[in-house]
Amino acid sequence: MITSPHNEHLKTIRKLNQRRRRRDDLGRFVAEGEDLLAAADAAGWEPVERYCAGGSGLPGTEVEPKLLAAASELGSGTRALAVYEERWVAPMGPLCVYLHGVHDPGNVGTILRSAEAFGAASVVIGPGTADPFGPKAVRASMGSVFTVALARAGVADGDIPRPRVALVAGEGVPLDELALRDGSLLIGAERDGLPEAVVAGADHVARIPIASHSLNAAMAATVALYEVSRMAAG
Repeated sequence: MITSPHNEHLKTIRKLNQRRRRRDDLGRFVAEGEDLLAAADAAGWEPVERYCAGGSGLPGTEVEPKLLAAASELGSGTRALAVYEERWVAPMGPLCVYLHGVHDPGNVGTILRSAEAFGAASVVIGPGTADPFGPKAVRASMGSVFTVALARAGVADGDIPRPRVALVAGEGVPLDELALRDGSLLIGAERDGLPEAVVAGADHVARIPIASHSLNAAMAATVALYEVSRMAAG
């Protein structure tokens, strides 16, 4: 059992959690909680390291509970956590979600969850978008971070699947008029939306008809994904 706060493995866990705020690229991330670890197991992700609170009976290297809680990003601590290697792929379709400037990691994680629910093949992390492997995004994904293919690219890279549909509040045609069945949904930040250059490079500009000015980015992505999946189902 690990009983020292100076243990090198615990230092690594703290560093991995902290680097998500510093945006260092260490290539690994931490997932916490029995449900997330079970989702990783179900998706076939093998942990680099796995830890559990001493006496919990869970699989992994036992750690004194107070020390594990101190290394945790959860306010109430955790009984289990594991370290995983990040996985990145090229953007892929038939349906892709591209995120540009979505700063809130909770929104990014929620979009991953919606992408899994409605069958998107990949989510592309564009410039200014929060780290999908950060602690808050991983928790918000409810395990979808282990099942949805993640890519890093900008629209100028040319490998975002077409047709590309820029979602812009109050502009373009209603999304359901496009009868979109594949391609990429381009989602921007709630306050600033998509940059003009990204909108100009899209094949279509569409809106979700709503009574208010705009939707939260995660909600907009969820509604759009539902609409596309509905149209694809005929």
